[in-house]
Amino acid sequence: MKTPQPLAFETEIHEMETIVSKLEQVPAIGGNSEEIKRLRRELTGLIRKKYANLTPWETILVSRHPARPQMMDYVESIFDEFVELHGDRAFGDDQAIRCGFARFGSNKVLVVGHQKGHTLKERQACYYGCAHPEGYRKALGKMKLAAKFRVPIICLIDTPGAFPGIGAEERGQAQLIATSILEMFRLATPVICIVIGEGGSGGALGIGVGDKVSMLEHAYYSVISPEGCAGILWKTANEETKPKAAEALKLTSKYLRDFGVIDDVISEPLGGAHRDPREMANTLKNYLQRSLRELAVHSKEALLESRYQKFRRMGFTLEASTGMTSPAM
Repeated sequence: MKTPQPLAFETEIHEMETIVSKLEQVPAIGGNSEEIKRLRRELTGLIRKKYANLTPWETILVSRHPARPQMMDYVESIFDEFVELHGDRAFGDDQAIRCGFARFGSNKVLVVGHQKGHTLKERQACYYGCAHPEGYRKALGKMKLAAKFRVPIICLIDTPGAFPGIGAEERGQAQLIATSILEMFRLATPVICIVIGEGGSGGALGIGVGDKVSMLEHAYYSVISPEGCAGILWKTANEETKPKAAEALKLTSKYLRDFGVIDDVISEPLGGAHRDPREMANTLKNYLQRSLRELAVHSKEALLESRYQKFRRMGFTLEASTGMTSPAM
């Protein structure tokens, strides 16, 4: 398997991978020699140690890795008979949000998600995963259609945020996201939301209201990007302030599970999803199967009430002096 492009903190890992790769190509040594086996074990230990202790900023770098699997990669790996649906019946078809009906085992499901694109041409067409109002209008229309026939909805979130351009604002970007959040609370069908990479601001929350809200181990989910936060707090986003902002935002999976913002953390392959997309797809598939089985037994009324209460519990703090709970401001 081709070694992925190394990240800034992977210098030592990359150096050892290069050594192992060169030794494997030497005919006199061969790929199964004891020396190479030893080096592979050391490499595995090095990767495991590094990825078990990632800083929040390093986690963000992993979530943005160019080889990280995207929404359509998972569609091809996990689902069958995917039929994509286009357009919002008002303005156009936003390529940053893709959606369509598919078969998932014995279930029919609607898959909605952000797509960033792999090549430069694809990324420009998808605006690097930053959706316009027509993208959220498209997604909401298809989700309402799925709910009408009690078809489960799976949302795969991967965006740095909604597109901030003037045209998007003129066409009601903020209003469409707010409407989408409201209407997702009313969808009378199981909804599973998973942050597979970046989960930035309202752009992520616009398709992020569900009965199960989870994230991959090395994804992030935040009210603002570290760059945006650094620009506000320190007036500049550089190599010093961005890691500080990432640390302050507590945006990684281990924090968010403790805070009750997400339900589950889905483990990634050693070294991140980009090192083994097939294994990551299998893990995600198993999680989706379990989650759908859990939600299928609940009535429509129970799902809606549970979904509402899940989000109502967020944002409350315990005041030590009185023992009473109050909304966090």
